[in-house]
Amino acid sequence: MNNSDIKERYTVYATKQDEGLRTDKFLSKSLPDLTRTRIQQLLDTGHILMDGKPAKSPSKKVQENQFFEITIPPSVEAIPEPEDIPLDIIYEDVDVVVINKPAGMVVHPAPGNPNKTLVNALLAHCGASLSGINGVKRPGIVHRLDKGTSGLIVVAKNDKAHQSLSQMLTDRSMSRIYQAVVWGVPTSTTGSIEGHIGRSPKNRKKMALVSKGGKEAITHYKTLKAFGLLASLVECRLETGRTHQIRVHMTSLGHSLIGDPTYGRKPKKRPDELDYFLLTHWHKDRTALHAYQLKFIHPRTGKEMLFECPLPGDIRELLDVLESHHYV
Repeated sequence: MNNSDIKERYTVYATKQDEGLRTDKFLSKSLPDLTRTRIQQLLDTGHILMDGKPAKSPSKKVQENQFFEITIPPSVEAIPEPEDIPLDIIYEDVDVVVINKPAGMVVHPAPGNPNKTLVNALLAHCGASLSGINGVKRPGIVHRLDKGTSGLIVVAKNDKAHQSLSQMLTDRSMSRIYQAVVWGVPTSTTGSIEGHIGRSPKNRKKMALVSKGGKEAITHYKTLKAFGLLASLVECRLETGRTHQIRVHMTSLGHSLIGDPTYGRKPKKRPDELDYFLLTHWHKDRTALHAYQLKFIHPRTGKEMLFECPLPGDIRELLDVLESHHYV
């Protein structure tokens, strides 16, 4: 049987303590891996039964001893289509392509972002040669950058290159250095942050440092410039590459990234000029994080490849605002 034919099924029962809760709230509490939006979709498509009958209303109040049967249909992978989207190509040969990804571009198709991704652009640029590498959904992708992050990313153009680059990620011989603008100034000028990262038990849409489970994550940081006590420019070198790693690690120090829509924690006292800049000149989904240096061994030649890409205009403008007002 193909994995795509397998359906997930759950049965949950309402207790005295659940009585009076909305159906969608009760189900999201009982099944934390499902968002309320996903539960609404399952209700709309008849995949949730209440006492054996289709449950339709997300707002219907739950009664004690009611039971719900939830069937989650198999996901169907969308095959990305080529799209003629301009790419800022830093380097390219028959094996690899190094791209300066702009903030706002998603790397590969996902729910909510089915097109206009880096993969769609790469399929148009590279042609059919890319389509079979690393599966149909993420062809050629070795590592990724978040939507709100800009900077350097390397993509494999054949299986041998993909296997070689993936191994470099595994053995940590690929070097990736980022620059970030964070709130506040780290107590130590340099340091390392270690801690396993996994899904937050409080919010499944977030990653967090977890005491059980998760994956090992190590980030080395160095403060490059402080703007009074309000903010600082920090360099972060990844030893591992976990989802949201820099964002989670810097937040764990109390220094979340400026503009981070998920983990951002603005200080209560902020200059009006900075607030105005962030409101009028800063994209709401832009995190002040840029992958500025990438180093790896070329999979065919064995030569060390080093690329650097300076901070983009929006982050430089943010630094100018911080510098010009001499915030303390």
